[in-house]
Amino acid sequence: MTSGSSPLRVVVVDDEPLALARLRALAAAEPEVEVVGEAASGEEAVRVVLARAPDVLMLDVEMPAGDGFEVLRALPPESIPVVVFVTAWQQHAVRAFEAQALDFLLKPYDRQRFRAALARARAQVRLLRRDGASTRQEVLLSGLALAEAPLRRLPVKEDGRIRFIDCAAITHIEAEANYARVHADGAQHVLRETLTRLEERLDARRFVRVHRSVLVNVDHVREAEPLSQGEYLLVLGGEGTAVRTGRSHRARVEAALGLGSQGPASR
Repeated sequence: MTSGSSPLRVVVVDDEPLALARLRALAAAEPEVEVVGEAASGEEAVRVVLARAPDVLMLDVEMPAGDGFEVLRALPPESIPVVVFVTAWQQHAVRAFEAQALDFLLKPYDRQRFRAALARARAQVRLLRRDGASTRQEVLLSGLALAEAPLRRLPVKEDGRIRFIDCAAITHIEAEANYARVHADGAQHVLRETLTRLEERLDARRFVRVHRSVLVNVDHVREAEPLSQGEYLLVLGGEGTAVRTGRSHRARVEAALGLGSQGPASR
């Protein structure tokens, strides 16, 4: 963030051209406000925020290529600005405030309501500039963890872009130190994320830890071959990738696959 009395740097995001133009015009008309970027999709919003480092992000909720919540989850903690959500759907309000959004503009909003939201954002930015700390971002991330529903698409940074991988297409994920290797649609994607954190973010009904270093999408398990001491060899997807489960994960593997008493006997 900028410091001192410098203008408030704002990025506006909306997939509707008219709504985006209105956000831009209202922000630009305010004193000591500089619109430093705009975007019309979630993927584009992530790129613009990372490139422009705004103080305030006025963020639409429902957009192509990543909704507003996915945008915040894709950003590094230190890059998350003060957030004002903008949407036509009131049902998003609860999630927005649980995600520690500073304010929530419900369309159609008027200039007075916009100014009120901007004034709150300006006050918050002033506090952050004074304190010079990332407390706000830490609080926001904590709120996001509570508010976020299981991911439907996983954001992965590759070649300077953010790609969104459909979680239903993921067969399994392998841990590699502080990185994770995601297997989906016959391709592999590496992201800087621990397996534990991914396990928290993905749908627990679908993704099961079968080994301390492997998370499997049970929807892609084609065969399960019992081995010794409660282990299984799982065959995944059309390519027949084989994954060996861990002994200590036997109960959860059998529960996820509905094996019940059909599991192997321990030697």
